Amino acid sequence: MRLSTHNLACQRGDRRLFSGLQMDLYAGQLLLVQGGNGRGKTSFLRLLAGLSQPEAGEVRWNGESISRTREAYYQTMVYLAHANGVKDDLTPVENVQIHVGLRGQKRTQAEIEPVLVRMGLAACLDLPARVLSFGQRRRVALAGLLVSGAMLWILDEPLTGLDVRGVAEMETLLREHVQAGGMVVMTTHQPLRLQGVDTVPLQIGPLMQVDDLVSESASAEA
Repeated sequence: MRLSTHNLACQRGDRRLFSGLQMDLYAGQLLLVQGGNGRGKTSFLRLLAGLSQPEAGEVRWNGESISRTREAYYQTMVYLAHANGVKDDLTPVENVQIHVGLRGQKRTQAEIEPVLVRMGLAACLDLPARVLSFGQRRRVALAGLLVSGAMLWILDEPLTGLDVRGVAEMETLLREHVQAGGMVVMTTHQPLRLQGVDTVPLQIGPLMQVDDLVSESASAEA
């Protein structure tokens, strides 16, 4: 399996975020997308997920443009954005069922609950999502990721809202997924411990300067 970009360019208004971007990602690898604020990391992930169209170039799945293999590609890929996409009136189980249902899949409560328990939500299974904290809602979204069974995970800041235990669990999930032959594309402001994971770095925009690092640190603390 191969995800690749070919001379990819992205424009935001009058500003060119990046151009000529070339990338290859294979099964069993994690692509760590890096770059300063406003450099186009989220825009790049949206292009990979087929949610935006590039200014030039294309994204390919196994050598074919994702615009021509859209249905098959979407069955293989799952995208988690900044927003959790969790519905307030539904329980965690119901939210996960909705998530996989949008992919044309069905999962029983018995199949979903062990994943939610693993994500630290054992005491929240029957509660409406509106009473959950942001971190708990993030865990619901991540449970949907696991239950989907997708090979390719595209994750925009998946560690946002997670405590130390949650970050450690996410590191374990990423490691297990990649070592089982899965693929991950992700951004994060937080350091990750991914020993044993074939990690491929990708810099979006110029290399970060000291001012960028201070800005990102301030954003993470806000």
